[in-house]
Order: sequence, then structure tokens, then C-alpha cells
Amino acid sequence: MKITNEDNMELMARYPDNQFDLAIVDPPYGGNDAIGLKDNINNKKQAAKRTNYKIFNNVAPNVEYFNELKRVSEHQIIWGVNFYNNYDFSGGRICWDKKGTAFGRAELAYYSNSKSVNVCEIVWNGMIQQDMKNKEQRVHPTQKPVKLYEWLLMNYAKQGDKILDTHLGSGSIAIACHNLGFDLTACELDKDYFNAAIKRIEDHKKQLRMF
Repeated sequence: MKITNEDNMELMARYPDNQFDLAIVDPPYGGNDAIGLKDNINNKKQAAKRTNYKIFNNVAPNVEYFNELKRVSEHQIIWGVNFYNNYDFSGGRICWDKKGTAFGRAELAYYSNSKSVNVCEIVWNGMIQQDMKNKEQRVHPTQKPVKLYEWLLMNYAKQGDKILDTHLGSGSIAIACHNLGFDLTACELDKDYFNAAIKRIEDHKKQLRMF
């Protein structure tokens, strides 16, 4: 597992074509996303008051990013596909039914290696999570559950695949890759979120060693 604090374009530029078998990415959706987050690190008002999040740079990726992502990975799963109108995302869809309310019932991802639609049901609605006995710590405003990434890996990757994530965020995908034994290369641009994700990943590894 290789995780760096850097710009994703710099990371991808170092790798040859089709270096990765599968990219699973969750880029910012842009200014018209369904979240409407405001900076709450200084106790400003935010739609979700469950923690003090530092706002991230909510700018949707440009065409160059998507071109580079497709260059370095054989297949891609890209969350937020319904918000991007600057690229041809003809292909399959993955619908994550999170049983949400305030931020939408579900989220959509593009899948490059199919034209079919698949649905994953994992509850992630405010304080309510699928596994309430093992609630995940939230360290990022757009955090997705580890169980979702485990489902993606089990359904769209095979053992031995090299996985790429260009927007690490909370680090959920890293925990899922660790749990299932996948080789992950990932980066996060924001240093504070990078540090929070690394701490979360290391805490998870320590907990596994304890038990």
C-alpha cells in the first residue's frame, strides 16, 4: 500500500499506461453538488452538525484529469457521475442506495467495463449506519463507508489487482484494501485530511492486531 500527500495529476504522471487494474475514485462533485457544505472548522454553520469539518476544495475535475485516469487504469469506477457534464461517461452504473434523506437517497458511479446497472444497499444516513455495533469514525464530510469499498472490490476486482484512488479523503478505501488484501496506490492533496486518514488507517491496523 502506497499513500502520498500530493496532487493526483503528479501521481498519475509517474505511471505508464494501464499501470492499475482498477481505479476507484470519489472526486469533488463541484459547486452544484447535493451536499452544500460550508466550512465548519471555525464553528460556522453547516448542514451536518455532527462534527467540525474543514471544507475541501469542491471543484469538479477537468477533462485532463479524466483522460489521465483512463490512461493509467484499465477500468474505472467514478463516483458522482451524474454531476459531470464535461466528459463522455457512456457505460455502466453503480447505484449505492444509502437510505439517505438530507443529502439524497442514493449516489451514482460510472463503471467502465459494463453497460449494466448494479445496486448496493448499505445504510449511511447521518448517525445511522449499516453496522451500528461497529460505527465508523467520520473524518471527512463526504466520507463513504468501508463496507461500500469492500463490496466494490469483491464485485469488480480480483485478487492480485492493483487499485488506484486519486482522492483518498477519509481513507475508507485503504481500510477496505487492507482487509481484503488488495494493493492500493492513493493520494490526498489536503494535508490535514491526509494526516487524519493515515491516523485512521493505522488505528484500524492496530485494532486488528489486538484482536
